[in-house]
Amino acid sequence: MHLAFLRDYHEALVIALARTLPTLERGTVAEVTGLTPQAVSKVLARLVEEGLLAPAGVRRPALGKPAAVYRLVPESRWAIGAHVTRRELRLALTDLAGTVRASTATPLPDDFTPEQLLVRLASGVTTMIAEHRLTTPDPAPGADPARVLAGVGIGMIGPLDQSSGTVRGAHRLRHWRDVPLAELAGQRLGLPVVLDKDVTAGVTAEAWRRGPAFRDAALVVVDAGVGAGLWLRGAAHRGAHTNASEFGHTVVRLDGPRCACGRHGCLEAVHEAAADPAAAAAVLATGVVNLLQTLDLGHIVLGGADLLRHGDVYRDAVEHAVRTELPGADWLTVEVSLTSLGTDVVAAGAAMQVLNTRYGLPDPAGLRLPIAEPLLLRQ
Repeated sequence: MHLAFLRDYHEALVIALARTLPTLERGTVAEVTGLTPQAVSKVLARLVEEGLLAPAGVRRPALGKPAAVYRLVPESRWAIGAHVTRRELRLALTDLAGTVRASTATPLPDDFTPEQLLVRLASGVTTMIAEHRLTTPDPAPGADPARVLAGVGIGMIGPLDQSSGTVRGAHRLRHWRDVPLAELAGQRLGLPVVLDKDVTAGVTAEAWRRGPAFRDAALVVVDAGVGAGLWLRGAAHRGAHTNASEFGHTVVRLDGPRCACGRHGCLEAVHEAAADPAAAAAVLATGVVNLLQTLDLGHIVLGGADLLRHGDVYRDAVEHAVRTELPGADWLTVEVSLTSLGTDVVAAGAAMQVLNTRYGLPDPAGLRLPIAEPLLLRQ
């Protein structure tokens, strides 16, 4: 195994633990990660030198030697996330703990082009960098290690190829076929850029906030369209072609209205044709039950600007459908909730994905973190 990868992996293990616990010490890190005490000491020293961790005093047990205690430094690394909807561009700035520190929303022209999006993205990112005094990635030796911007994440309407950073043909946007958005944005911004489907970015944010107990779940989003980000066995599920989560384009009525994707009776089309919010929520609830029947999830989180305008109506409809339409509902328990991040959930998740590329685990499901309230929930 390459030594640089091994070092980064060990650092990621420790940072993942530091995001979960308010403080940590060498013995706890060794126990949870399986690293030797000597390896842990080296990793902790590197992370302190890089400004990612800071000493937080000494714990004096009743028996044994005092142990140095460390804490995550959330303000040491930052990321900006962008959520591209059919109507607007939302930006969110998060710190290393995943806490949203600032957010903005800018209208987009009808049927906007890649260039129109890039202009607004560059303007918003530049403003956010200046307002929050962020520095560029990988600062020069001797520079202040704090407030480093790791990069920009983009949560985009699909279908797209996440592995290549290419939008393959965003539904209802004529100018978005085979657009290498990650490459174009990286060139325009001069920063690392990560592209993912909007709902997959959103479910990443929910997972960061909810911790290790959030293992098999979906974030269902209604925001000028319908989608569902999947989090399976503790990691984002993208599928064989990185195009999973086209939940809105599953058919729920064979003789239903024609959908933007070309089929008839898709969940998204039937939902949009509903007469009122209650009827629309009932349509979405049917789709959620189908999803539960297919994947046996433990959590359903509801979000999206259109949904949250009638959040209680949608949550009640989904909860009722789960109780009454899901076979085995007496033992197939499912938690249904509204996202606590509001309309920032996708942009925040896109930012967290940037942090994951450098400071996250290659396989977060492989680390048995203690289930505790994440540090990022503490204000």
